[in-house]
Amino acid sequence: MTRLILASASPRRRALLAALGLEFRVSVSNAEESFDGAPAEMVVANARAKCRDVAKTIEPGPVVLAADTLVFLGEHVLGKPADRAEARAMLAKLSGNTHQVLTGLSLVDTQTGRTAEGYESTDVTFRDLEPEEIHTFVDAVNPVDRAGAYTVDGPGSLLVARYNGCYHNVLGLPIIRLDCLLRQLGHNLFQWMDPNCCRFL
Repeated sequence: MTRLILASASPRRRALLAALGLEFRVSVSNAEESFDGAPAEMVVANARAKCRDVAKTIEPGPVVLAADTLVFLGEHVLGKPADRAEARAMLAKLSGNTHQVLTGLSLVDTQTGRTAEGYESTDVTFRDLEPEEIHTFVDAVNPVDRAGAYTVDGPGSLLVARYNGCYHNVLGLPIIRLDCLLRQLGHNLFQWMDPNCCRFL
């Protein structure tokens, strides 16, 4: 039986779980995201809505995991850009500044009905980027499906001067926070790990 269901279409979240050697399947949520409230409340509420949306559709047994990642520059939420022009504008705002990346996590153990949720926050400081560098990045990555119009792997590694906090959180899935929440439900990632399927990213 599958122990874990990921309520997300994110390829990075899938890759991070697969690298741990976990058996899981994906069931994408149709829940709508909200942008109201304080940053931590916002990402946790979005993750909770996604988690419950998927949990109600499956037979009891697996743990359902949902996540929501948003970028905050001061009081402004930087979600997914509508197009490349908005992506370039977002990156210009982030250039040379420190922003926060928050990921909310929500889990439901469909066997017991128990739930756990929390969030992780990471400070990310961008390098000073020239306009042509921003154009090159956007053309290479087309980051319209990413909060804040960037990711930190691949070409995105050239954007960031430093991090303060969890790197995996910036990728969209804070692994240690996930393990801590699973332990509240009586599980942990070490128990679910298949040594024959683990790999480096």
